[in-house]
Order: sequence, then C-alpha cells, then structure tokens
Amino acid sequence: MITLLVGTNRPNSRARFVAAFYAPLLNALGAKTQFLDLADLPADALEGALYHNGGKHEAFNSLAARLDASEKVVFFVPEYNCSFPGALKVFIDGLPYRGGLRGKKVALVGLGTGSQGGSLALSHLTDILMYLNSAVLPLRVRLPFIDKELTAEGQLATPLLEQLLREQAAAFVAF
Repeated sequence: MITLLVGTNRPNSRARFVAAFYAPLLNALGAKTQFLDLADLPADALEGALYHNGGKHEAFNSLAARLDASEKVVFFVPEYNCSFPGALKVFIDGLPYRGGLRGKKVALVGLGTGSQGGSLALSHLTDILMYLNSAVLPLRVRLPFIDKELTAEGQLATPLLEQLLREQAAAFVAF
C-alpha cells in the first residue's frame, strides 16, 4: 500500500489536487493507494497528541495508523516560508518515535509558487526523513509556479511536469 500524504492542513489545497492527479499514475502501475490528508489533522494535535499525550489522541492515532499500514509514502509538500508546513512537522513529531516513518520508502513532490518548486521545503523534509531512517527516492519532483500550472480541473498545464510525475511514480513502484 502506498500512502499519498497531503502535507498541509489547508482545505482543498493544491497539494491535494496534485495527489489526486498522482494516484491514477500509481494505480495504472498496479499499486494500491490511500490518501492521508492533513486537512484531517485534529485542530488540537499540537497540545493533544505530542509529548506526554503521545498515543492518547484517538483522532490523531487513526491518521498515524493509516500511515503505519503502508509500506511507502509519497509526500506532496507545498513550500511555506522557505520550508514545509508546520502541520506536517506536528504530524511527524506526533508519530511514535522509532516507528512512524522508520524504514518506510518515501517519494517527495514539492509545490511552490516561485521558480524553485518547493526545493527548500523538500531539502528540510529530506533531512528529517533521513534522520528518521526512511529511504528517500532520489528522484524528487519540484512543481514551480504551481498557482499558474494547476488548472481548475486539477491537471497540470505543462506536459513536462506530468512526465516528471509519471517517471517518478514508475521509479517509486520499482523502489
């Protein structure tokens, strides 16, 4: 099972649209997928699921259990203030230490409104994932100018970006 993790808690985010575009690419390659959208992250996760409350927040635990049930994870990560969203950090920090993402194979897709396509967010997240002992696919896709590239129908305007996602999906299934 491959989990498509939407790395922001913003409702109806562009990251969610890109994840919805990506799922059929994996399905066509024979992979089973599920979504984990941080828009479903409980509003009180920061106080209710971390530190001395670890493992006690049922709504948070249900998200963590979905992640735990997968072998691989694709992160769809928008760039917020030259890094990844705080909601994603809260989610990662709330996962059981030595568990959660440990040993999972991970692919990264960055989204940005600028020309770098989320490269700083992906760099920061890669450091954390490596620390957590995840295996990160070297082929990281960056989607620049996502505010102009993503159509109202959830498609990408530039065929090259679609091709990069297809190539990454194929590499990730084989990873």
